[in-house]
Amino acid sequence: MSVDITITVVDRKGTEHEINVPTDMNLNLMEVCKGFELPVEGVCGGMAMCASCQVYVLTESHFGSRNDDEEAMLDEAYYVEDNSRLGCQIPITPELDGLRVALAPETP
Repeated sequence: MSVDITITVVDRKGTEHEINVPTDMNLNLMEVCKGFELPVEGVCGGMAMCASCQVYVLTESHFGSRNDDEEAMLDEAYYVEDNSRLGCQIPITPELDGLRVALAPETP
């Protein structure tokens, strides 16, 4: 049974994009952003090796924990904040309903 959730993504210009996303397609947040043509690169293809899909989680209840690969990549990335996550490491699940994220600035 497919459950759709709503995620809000704030782009780099401050525009909010409310997106309805199915939870039964094994997607991650980076893939969702790319699918809705938001400016997320995902250069490494979702392997937690580039940080070009970095987001800031704006809803504290959805922050979750970083895995070791994500933590290591964020240690080397630009513009990292306490609420930084890699979009490729956030699987789309029903628990993410209401998630709000902002895209991190592009790397220099």
